Amino acid sequence: MLNLNSQQPKALAAEPVWKILIYDRVGQDIISPIISIKELRELGVTLHVQLHSDRDSIPDVPAVYFCLPTDENLDRIQQDFSNGLYDIYHLNFLAPISRNKIENLAAAALHSGCVANIHRVYDQYVNFVSLEDDFFILKHQQSDQLSYYAINRANTRDEEMEALMDSIVDSLFALFVTLGNVPIIRCPRNSAAEMVARKLEKKLRENLWDARANLFHMDATQAGGGVFSFQRPVLLLLDRTMDLATPLHHTWSYQALVHDVLDLGLNLVYVEDDQSSTTGARKKPKACDLDRNDRFWMTHKGSPFPTVAEAIQEELESYRNSEEEIKRLKSSMGIEGESDIAFSLVNDTTARLTNAVNSLPQLMEKKRLIDMHTKIATAILNYIKARRLDSYFEIEEKIMSKQTLDKPLIDLLRDAEFGQSEDKLRLYIIYYICAQQLPEVEMDRLKEALQAAGCDLTALAYVQRWKSIMNRSPGISQGTQYEGGGTKTVSMFSKLVSQGSSFVMEGVKNLVVKRHNLPVTKITEQVMECRSNAETDDYLYLDPKLLKGGDVFPKNRAPFQDAVVFMVGGGNYIEYQNLVDFIKQKQTSNVQRRIIYGASTLTNAKQFLKELSALGSEIQAPTSTS
Repeated sequence: MLNLNSQQPKALAAEPVWKILIYDRVGQDIISPIISIKELRELGVTLHVQLHSDRDSIPDVPAVYFCLPTDENLDRIQQDFSNGLYDIYHLNFLAPISRNKIENLAAAALHSGCVANIHRVYDQYVNFVSLEDDFFILKHQQSDQLSYYAINRANTRDEEMEALMDSIVDSLFALFVTLGNVPIIRCPRNSAAEMVARKLEKKLRENLWDARANLFHMDATQAGGGVFSFQRPVLLLLDRTMDLATPLHHTWSYQALVHDVLDLGLNLVYVEDDQSSTTGARKKPKACDLDRNDRFWMTHKGSPFPTVAEAIQEELESYRNSEEEIKRLKSSMGIEGESDIAFSLVNDTTARLTNAVNSLPQLMEKKRLIDMHTKIATAILNYIKARRLDSYFEIEEKIMSKQTLDKPLIDLLRDAEFGQSEDKLRLYIIYYICAQQLPEVEMDRLKEALQAAGCDLTALAYVQRWKSIMNRSPGISQGTQYEGGGTKTVSMFSKLVSQGSSFVMEGVKNLVVKRHNLPVTKITEQVMECRSNAETDDYLYLDPKLLKGGDVFPKNRAPFQDAVVFMVGGGNYIEYQNLVDFIKQKQTSNVQRRIIYGASTLTNAKQFLKELSALGSEIQAPTSTS
């Protein structure tokens, strides 16, 4: 999606012209999940540096700037002009630069006498971070500005809320400019999502009816002529308040586990080395890149953890076999030593050996990936065992699918061996949200057990208030919207146990999850199918292409093939994976359907609990609205 070549003049695209890339922190966040350093080299980028670092003058090389047009960044660019750092400037702004700012920049260039050196100034409209082909977030650095807490806290001033909503709208607008499609917008009424929807519709409509600046009448050569098919996508804007249980859910799929326990960020995860060195000094955590070039990751990121462990084992076996093959060929030809004569003797074997040796780079890469995934999986496994995450996952699935528990919840919360206090609090909140009616007495007993386990209960004040508001609002009551798949335990990882695997899986349940749709996925299905449903019939329907916008759903609307689902207030990998699985089932030979999932921020359960606690503490000690 972000190919620097197509944003360069056509002459540069034929073969890479060596250039330097200068970005700010936001630009770095946007580039790093998409383009690896190796790919940057292939595109001709020899040096990539932070805008606000000390840089030396490099003449004769084009300098490509990739940053937000903030005052701070523009001051630094003007400083570069006056210092005459580079001979050729290509300025790419992530978001559109205002008329006023560009005039100041031009004046500075004139003053420095480098107007002729500025070749291009672009508004790129790429102010969002694309983590996968079908998953984006709006911010990574300072993402707490768009968090669930920032949107729902008590003493937000109106102008702060407006600025927050505007920044979400600007990024979503940039997303649709990049996709080259004008969406139809659906969202629940009276929510933060509605504020975003109304503002976005206004912005899209103004752009469409502005003949000079219309960004959507692209010719087919640009931006792929629109990413989606001829049909327009639906943008479903949802508010995090509709479902607080999923972000706290213990998970069982590989990618979501990496995010939950190892803090995956921008497709990068840091794993501690097991063995510390002999000196006893702590080793630095090792950075592992989980990107789309990693075939194993792309295949298994949505798989349940036991499946991943088995797959790693199988990859290891096949790698060992390839390695054995090469060794055997070498020894059979007697080229352990110096004898080159062997080559001329056995032509057939030579061909086989050449073939084997040529495949060495792929083998080495395969080995590196296997080692990396073994390291990550081992780290996750240690967490699963230490915190009994498999049991938590199983119990939460039971709670969500209204099955009876094997042991009463209070016993689990009192069991000191059973996970950390944070895990217990997550379990209790999910239980509380899913239960229809809880007697006061039982709630007090459970809270005492939580306190005894060392839990911080401030989050509960907010969750209780949230539940009482939700139960009063029309639509589905909270307890009934989770169906949970339930799980079944299969016989213990037979392959792993029999093969003397590097994973010691004793005591970890091999759970197989039955397919089920989370609340977000259910609503997405109803909106895409355009089915009549009590919950979604009342959603706003906004079409920026209509001159007079009504917000009522038109009769006989054909189902949507493509959807962009956006969660205002933070999303997670659990919902993303659920949507990916859902749309896979919907594919048929003649109908290609797509869902892109996006969120203002990406939070794991630990971060989300923190936000709930912050909201809870505001309720317990009301803040003065200054």
